[in-house]
Amino acid sequence: MKGRKTDYLWIGVFAVLVAFAIPWFLWGDATTWLGLPVWLWWHVGWMGAASLAFALFSRGAWDRLMNVDPEEVRFDG
Repeated sequence: MKGRKTDYLWIGVFAVLVAFAIPWFLWGDATTWLGLPVWLWWHVGWMGAASLAFALFSRGAWDRLMNVDPEEVRFDG
């Protein structure tokens, strides 16, 4: 049962990442911070969050949700 809950958690995480990848709520906003538009900072932060989520996913749940045999993907390191 723990695996099923983890699966739903990862599905939810990636759904949120996709849903907020484009900052619709910042369209038309000309606010700047450190010389760059806020929407650009949003993308920088979002890419960091997406990278972190995918790194955690690939280390912990890749074999379950990608239907891969864990013994096939073992690596040294």
